[in-house]
Amino acid sequence: MGQILSTALLAIGAAFSLIAAIGVARFPDLFLRMHCSTKSATLGVSFIMLGAALHFGDLVSFTKVLAAILFILVTAPVAAHVLGRAAYLAGVPLWKGTLSDEMRAQNNQAIRNPEQPDLPHDEIQ
Repeated sequence: MGQILSTALLAIGAAFSLIAAIGVARFPDLFLRMHCSTKSATLGVSFIMLGAALHFGDLVSFTKVLAAILFILVTAPVAAHVLGRAAYLAGVPLWKGTLSDEMRAQNNQAIRNPEQPDLPHDEIQ
């Protein structure tokens, strides 16, 4: 029973990792790519690690895996947010199909100097 559950967790993790890889290859801009790689890859790695811990079946493996999963769940979203914000402020262009730019108003009020020229994606409404 444990081997079947371990195999299922490994397969689910591999599927999430595949979805992340396809999203990184197919999505049109940096921000969408970062979103899919952070969400899907985090789930993929978590399921794979749980499957491996279940395969080995000892308390030490479970403890290490739970600590690693907790670390990934805490650091991956924060890192993606910091990188995305830095890319946005550096002027990385948004996809032309983007419907809203909620950071533009915030940047115009709090961060940017009114004498500076507008960001390259000011044409997005």
